[in-house]
Amino acid sequence: MNSSRILVTGASGPIGAALLPSLNARGYTVTRLVRSSAVRSVTAKDQIAWDPSRPLLPESVSGFSAVIHLAGESIVGRWTEAKKRRILDSRTQGTGHLAEALAKTPHRPGALISASAIGYYGNRGDEILGEDSPSGDGFAALICRQWEAAVQPATQAGIRTAQMRLGVVMSAEGGALQKMLLPFRLGLGGRLGNGRQWWSWVSVRDVVGAIHQVLNDDSLRGPINTVTPNPVTNAEFTRTLASVLNRPAIFPMPAFAVRLVFGQMGEELFLASQRVKPAKLTASGYQFQHPGLKKALEEILER
Repeated sequence: MNSSRILVTGASGPIGAALLPSLNARGYTVTRLVRSSAVRSVTAKDQIAWDPSRPLLPESVSGFSAVIHLAGESIVGRWTEAKKRRILDSRTQGTGHLAEALAKTPHRPGALISASAIGYYGNRGDEILGEDSPSGDGFAALICRQWEAAVQPATQAGIRTAQMRLGVVMSAEGGALQKMLLPFRLGLGGRLGNGRQWWSWVSVRDVVGAIHQVLNDDSLRGPINTVTPNPVTNAEFTRTLASVLNRPAIFPMPAFAVRLVFGQMGEELFLASQRVKPAKLTASGYQFQHPGLKKALEEILER
């Protein structure tokens, strides 16, 4: 058992909800960094209140062996200028203030593990993308570049930092899969656009496994592609999901309709192609629990 103390932000999201029980099961003592409005009581010992838009007192985050930073405004929704500002600010300000406080604290953590996303690469067609591939174009890529850069104060202070570039996270508790289930269960699902765009996905269980791998392997640092070794095209993804649900997938959504309904978000999240390989995780010896999509969906949906 490990008695180390770990600080977690974004603990109420689908990744955090899966991560916390696994940390507790391995003997970690978990403290959640939560928005002031979400604190259950002023005496809660497992919570620290913060406002991601304001600087943090270094002493409030002192003495943790590691910090896992998952918080950020949901990217789902029409990307109005106000929504885009909230998405960007919640990631850059929150990450920057946390990294600055950790850099100044008298008892620094051994590691800061921060979420990022494969949106970093932009729309890249069939190109195979590793952690050393350059960033692409678009708002999602801009977010990820600034998000990752915001950990620099911690890196410069000698804290091992890792940015988990998450693919499409498969969870029944939230995220993309949950939002796709209703139309597919109604038999109204189908490919998006021409369906040839690559979707690099990962089960929430493997996100949790990858975080533990990074916690325990001091050689893992910098950007880390957190995706299955077996990406699929959107056409294959939608066919597989429909098959697991025992439904047809005969209602494709043309690209113009995706753009009409979802705007820029649809263009960059649904129609963009990112064929990403988890090079660092694979080299570290991590064994994926859900390498294949069909079995992953069957287990997640308990079918």
